[in-house]
Amino acid sequence: MKTTFYPASGRGHVNLGWLESRHSFSFGHWYDPGKVHFGALRVLNDDIVKGGGGFQTHPHDNMEIVSIPLQGALTHRDSMGTDGLIKAGDVQIMSAGTGVRHSEFNASKTESVNFLQIWIFPKVQDIKPHYDQKTFDAIDRKNKWQILVSPEGKEGGVWINQDARFAITDLEAGKELVFTPIFKGSGVYVFVLDGEITIGDQSLGKRDALGILETEGFGVHALQNSQILAIEIPANVN
Repeated sequence: MKTTFYPASGRGHVNLGWLESRHSFSFGHWYDPGKVHFGALRVLNDDIVKGGGGFQTHPHDNMEIVSIPLQGALTHRDSMGTDGLIKAGDVQIMSAGTGVRHSEFNASKTESVNFLQIWIFPKVQDIKPHYDQKTFDAIDRKNKWQILVSPEGKEGGVWINQDARFAITDLEAGKELVFTPIFKGSGVYVFVLDGEITIGDQSLGKRDALGILETEGFGVHALQNSQILAIEIPANVN
């Protein structure tokens, strides 16, 4: 098993007033040649949008864009005709394909919203744009993996145009959970949303991450009550 530690303190930081964001990988005006992508994982932005703020209508193509609200809610509109709300507990995905335009705004005028914006390189280029959204029950992730995103419909996650899976767990202090990739040649990016864990000899705290390659599975041990996101993605991209 090969690992790369990504400390939370090493992320890029931007503060535009209405938006404060931490970038795990190079994005916008922040560029780090050592942090361009991890396999098919291209972007992981930890965004805080102030009340009333948001992203004006803008285009995307040939990218799988996953939004996971952690606190608060977002209004979403796009050129596919989607007009709705995503809130904490929901997962949204846009397969941008041949091209889509969308906007996202904080649904509150006064309270901030915190969400993860995650981009994955697609498996198939130029597909018809696709939108999906699902609400997940937190009770189904207590001390076990809950699949949020997967191309395998039987796993219950929202569909993605890639051999990729997102899994989340709320792991109690002292508990250990094994993550087993299902796709050949996968890498796994483990992102600690809250708490403190160990994977092998590596300790990780809040917003730390560990990139894992060449593994058939690994254990995650919680030193305190923790919430962990594991993203399985192709290790190699063209």
